[in-house]
Amino acid sequence: MPLETMQPKTMQLKLIMALVSDEHSEDVLHAAREAGATGSTVINNARGAGLKPRKTFFGLDLVSQCDVLLFLVEANIARKVLETINEAGRFDKESGTGMAFQLDVEDAVGVARQMAAIQRTD
Repeated sequence: MPLETMQPKTMQLKLIMALVSDEHSEDVLHAAREAGATGSTVINNARGAGLKPRKTFFGLDLVSQCDVLLFLVEANIARKVLETINEAGRFDKESGTGMAFQLDVEDAVGVARQMAAIQRTD
């Protein structure tokens, strides 16, 4: 059946944003997919400031880059994905590894293929 003719399924979506240190990004991406995320968007080379001041060397910042990972997921699996990301990224175990949070999504377009894939697995 063509995607255009499918009846849209009412879905509640969450946007999970994970700010992840470079060395954990691939682990987090893999873990999120295993937990049910159907895709992701990666924004490379972000920087942030945490609790402790940055280390410097002759005035140059010695801060590793981090990635911003975005996951649009169904609300019913969002908490599972969030907890899986936390474990894979070691956010609560090691300082400076990253953080993740989720936001409600009111509406979304351009996700018909992901919604069709999710409907097939339901």
